[in-house]
Amino acid sequence: MKNVLVSAPYMLPFMDRFGPVLEHFGIHPIIPEVHERLEAEEILRYAGQFEGTICGDDRYSADVIKACLPALKVISKWGTGIDSIDKEAAESMGVRVMNTPNAFTVPVSESVMSSMLNFARLQPWMDRAMKNGVWDKIPGHTLSESTLGVIGVGNCGKAVLRRARAFGMKLLGNDIVEIAPDFLVEYGVEMTTLEDLLQRADYISLNTTLTPSAYHLINTETLRLVKPTAVLINTSRGAVVHEAALVEALQQGRLRGAALDVFEQEPLPHDSPLLQMNNVLLSPHNTNSSPFYWERVHWNTLRNLLIGLDIPVGDIASLKALEKRA
Repeated sequence: MKNVLVSAPYMLPFMDRFGPVLEHFGIHPIIPEVHERLEAEEILRYAGQFEGTICGDDRYSADVIKACLPALKVISKWGTGIDSIDKEAAESMGVRVMNTPNAFTVPVSESVMSSMLNFARLQPWMDRAMKNGVWDKIPGHTLSESTLGVIGVGNCGKAVLRRARAFGMKLLGNDIVEIAPDFLVEYGVEMTTLEDLLQRADYISLNTTLTPSAYHLINTETLRLVKPTAVLINTSRGAVVHEAALVEALQQGRLRGAALDVFEQEPLPHDSPLLQMNNVLLSPHNTNSSPFYWERVHWNTLRNLLIGLDIPVGDIASLKALEKRA
């Protein structure tokens, strides 16, 4: 029997379904108490007790991974982002790190469009005013009058640009890698520098992965470049934005608004100034919300775990069949 630490918050509520599948392969799930993610000290309580893990944004630093050896063989991440895992250190120690690329491209990109439409058409503010007894025709605008700048033209960034093209927006992109010219031509995307994008965009969508170069990419200096009528949308990682600098820019009127799904500290602290701002739309790291895409990730994460443990496994359909049998 192999022990596996299961700490992915989106998977834990469904262990009555997936537990029997794990047991079929001789795997005993260890279920810790999880609040959003496991911090390093919480993982260390189980060090040496598990051969694999199904995790969320748990803090697998090099020191944590080393402490979990020699038992640990695979870290199977539920979802795409692995910035909380020191992949290079893990692989140097013989621990496989596996994820689901392109996991939530559709729900995330639709969330970005929703944020832009809310700021363009002002529906949340008119709804709030009317429920407070105020009949106020707040002037809005259309997305076709606006320029969108996407920072990080990967899977999610491309999906945002495709959808924005349908609204007739002017499209700008920025990335550290070259983007295929056929995509740029087909969707009318102009690749440009970060500085130029920030100066021209009415809506700025952050869709980059959290790399050392992306850490605090949006900061005091870069925020000085944006138009005071611009809106910042972050559905990538909280640390891409220096939150204190963003708060200051919003308070000083150097930025029209922000739509934020991710934060430097999660859950967002109760004393965060963002919670008191009328020009900020907030969500609790939830733009991946979609039963259809969650289901896909559940099964792919299970399959990745089994592969990492060198347990023979077929395709996802064969895994689903085991659930029905159980």
